[in-house]
Amino acid sequence: MASRSPTSPRIWPLFALNFFMADMQSGIGPFVGVFLQERGWASGLIGTAMTIGNVAGMLITTPIGGFIDASRNKRLWVVIPGICVVLASGIILISQNFWAVTFSQVAQSLASAAIVPAVTGITLGIAKQKGFNALNGRNQAYNHAGNMVGAALSGYLGYKFGYVAVFALAAVFGAIAIACVLMIPAKAIDDRAARGSKEDDSKAPPDAMTMLLKHRALLVLALTLALFHLGNAAIVPLYGLAAVAEGQANGPSFVATTVVIAQGVMIVTSLIAMKAASKRNYWPVILVSFMFLPVRGVLAFFVTGWWGVVPMQVLDGIGTGLQTVAVPGTVARSLNGTGRINLGQGAVITVQGIGASLSPALGGWIAQWIGYGPTFLLLGGFGLASIALWLAFAAAVKEY
Repeated sequence: MASRSPTSPRIWPLFALNFFMADMQSGIGPFVGVFLQERGWASGLIGTAMTIGNVAGMLITTPIGGFIDASRNKRLWVVIPGICVVLASGIILISQNFWAVTFSQVAQSLASAAIVPAVTGITLGIAKQKGFNALNGRNQAYNHAGNMVGAALSGYLGYKFGYVAVFALAAVFGAIAIACVLMIPAKAIDDRAARGSKEDDSKAPPDAMTMLLKHRALLVLALTLALFHLGNAAIVPLYGLAAVAEGQANGPSFVATTVVIAQGVMIVTSLIAMKAASKRNYWPVILVSFMFLPVRGVLAFFVTGWWGVVPMQVLDGIGTGLQTVAVPGTVARSLNGTGRINLGQGAVITVQGIGASLSPALGGWIAQWIGYGPTFLLLGGFGLASIALWLAFAAAVKEY
């Protein structure tokens, strides 16, 4: 298939986009906590600012998915997040006032909300449903490589020049990502294929929440991911705060190391997930991804600082790497023919985002009350809840 050929002129800018858009998804987030802690912020207030930003992203994700489905210019929905990343990086450097920081987190969250359904739509539009699994798997490998390189550069630049360099690098990555998406020919993106359409386009689009409630597989996927991320989203930021607070690590280099290790593992696991799904389906891939959160919670309880970085982040890399391929793949397969794949993607991310949004505040305040160790155990327990729910409703999701 020409759309899957690595020599196709439309493919390399897509891979480059996935590489440089890494900071649109995670952006300055991993570094914000230790940056603010060094400026006297308590863990509860840090978590609150991050949660407000996450909630804003959660609320906008589903509408954005619908806009992307309807849009005839999919590339625009990558340009907008790129601008938001540049704004987020600049704002937090200019002021560490609570509301300024919160606004920067909102801008970052808007970028994160749009970029996944936008790139999913572009990938579907290029590869069509038949080629989506393979191209998406390669996309994710490049994305994790971009995260790894970006984190390594951030750690080095942060160590040498301070946080100004870290946030400036995020802005540069955002600008390059904008240039990359504009290099993808607009005609290379089939708008009907990008939304999985086999229907008359004049048909009224369904409400996103109605779609979730009527589509059991999508609802189960969204709820299990919400539980998972309620525990998972706060672990890495809290782990960094714990180590830096105990004087065990330099802030920028420690955070960068945790990200580099995880993303390096994700490169491999995203390709493994692609191969596994092509032979069977995505259900066992997602089940395995949930299993690593409880183990990480226990490990973080017993070991902090540099000693625990490698094993804990390897486990995170495996779990998250599997999900980056399996989740959009499950949505694309389950909604194929509806013409509303990106709306469904946004709806799943929105429900998932409820867990991710509450996680930093939940983890931050609990850690402030009872300490970091017990908090890690509580957060890890949400992984067990995800496993239980996924197994209980296996019949609804196994076909995908």
